[in-house]
Amino acid sequence: MSELKLFNSLTRQLETFTPVHAGEARVYTCGPTVYNYPHIGNMRAYVFADTLGRVLSYKGYKLTHVINITDVGHLTDDADAGEDKMEKMAAEKAQSIWDIARHYTEAYWEDIKALNIRQPAHWSIATDYVPAMIDYAQSIAEKHCYELESGLYFDTSTVAHYGALARAKTEEGEGRIEEVDGKRHAADFAIWRKTPAGETRQMEWDSPWGKGAPGWHLECSVMSEALLGLPFDIHTGGIDHREIHHPNEIAQNQARCGSDHSGAHFWMHNNFLIERSGKMSKSSGEFLRAQLLIDKGFHPLAYRLMCLQAHYRSELEFSWEGLQAAFVRLKRLNIAVKNAQIRMHVEAGSGSPIPDKEVIIGIDVQQFIDRFEVAISNDLNTATSLVVLEEMLANKQLDARQIVRAAHSINEVLGLGLFSGSVKRVLRIRPAAATITEADIEAALAQRKEARAAKDFATFNRISCDLIAKGVEVLDGELLGWDWRLDIRVRPKAATITEEDIETALTARKEARAAKDFAKSDAIRDDLIAKGVEVMDGDPLGWDWKLDI
Repeated sequence: MSELKLFNSLTRQLETFTPVHAGEARVYTCGPTVYNYPHIGNMRAYVFADTLGRVLSYKGYKLTHVINITDVGHLTDDADAGEDKMEKMAAEKAQSIWDIARHYTEAYWEDIKALNIRQPAHWSIATDYVPAMIDYAQSIAEKHCYELESGLYFDTSTVAHYGALARAKTEEGEGRIEEVDGKRHAADFAIWRKTPAGETRQMEWDSPWGKGAPGWHLECSVMSEALLGLPFDIHTGGIDHREIHHPNEIAQNQARCGSDHSGAHFWMHNNFLIERSGKMSKSSGEFLRAQLLIDKGFHPLAYRLMCLQAHYRSELEFSWEGLQAAFVRLKRLNIAVKNAQIRMHVEAGSGSPIPDKEVIIGIDVQQFIDRFEVAISNDLNTATSLVVLEEMLANKQLDARQIVRAAHSINEVLGLGLFSGSVKRVLRIRPAAATITEADIEAALAQRKEARAAKDFATFNRISCDLIAKGVEVLDGELLGWDWRLDIRVRPKAATITEEDIETALTARKEARAAKDFAKSDAIRDDLIAKGVEVMDGDPLGWDWKLDI
């Protein structure tokens, strides 16, 4: 196998993965603060962490993966200011903070399941570790902390190279942290927050510094040490954690260990998912979450594939057109796998959908496996890995049993669920707005089949058009048979033509073709193209905006 190389944010370079404990891989991932539903931008971090874990398992390491659930301590400003997110939401909803935490934790777990993200070895719940957090704070307080009226603060000048991960220091060596009266340095941060006099919080505990709650940064240091030991192999999170949260974790780890070690050998960060309309933010109201994708008829694994099409360290722009393209690609992969399985049964009479692991892989298929391993070992290059998978599945000259065996192994790494059931069951997601049921569709298709057999083409065409009008795409000869036709005509802001003008132009083009005036027909088509419209002859959609992407 190829050597696994990963980008270490701490050193800003690719490094060969060498485990702290031989044969093991211990990974900690910063999980959600469960005050609201996770948006799809949040979920990119967990797709990335899951892919990393799958690669480590593929490489033969015994994986121990921990994801935390933050149900206390995270303020509305990551920079150590504002209200506690959990307390704020509980007040807004007039609900118990414990009920808020339970509801949104379960919602997050549903999204985890929908995106085929494997269960970690541990879900560490922050409030379960508060006594351990108090003990941890006591162990470092004398040398590294000081007490103010508002809480116990960590003195960042007491550890070496504070902020090296972020590389975001000013000339004065101060990070971007809000001022608090009495702090010795701007970058100092709270590891225990006292409940203000006269206030009562739903979540508060007694401590040597008074009644209060732990700081957000403290919990990850405590739980990673408790479940993985120090040092461990890899700490992951979103790139937004690289500036404040993770440098503060590192400072705490250094204080705890009495050394300059950061606590983890690798610090890895996925980049942002960008959505230009601003609907990624939870403050926008109806923000983009996994359930919205499902309601629109997209399988959540299309979003996973969309993430895998880009490198985890690159910005990824979300668009409905991009998601549609990923969904089509996912369908093609599923169909390609199914066709390979069919060919395998024909060639070998195998009754199993997946050949035994001991199947001998010939040199021709091994070349694809080798290319996949080179790509995925190069800092998780999933984009190239997908191309290798598609090329292998498309090669009809290769032994089908070997292809299916190799595709199954690659799918285990990519997590696309290509062997999880029938293509129809996996990929037909009914849009919430659909006005027709699957039973009605099947009945219509049966009538359509009868009409075709009777050469009643008028009825045949009428049924086809009626299904299209109701958002159903008939796929004659395809394994899928039929599929929901998703409404993806999104008018670009820069478009210089209206839908009415397009329909008028297409009608004129149709008349020109009927009159065999092909010069006029071509001129209308070219004019539409120039205005950003793609004419799709023979396609039920008829036309679409030609997006500049």
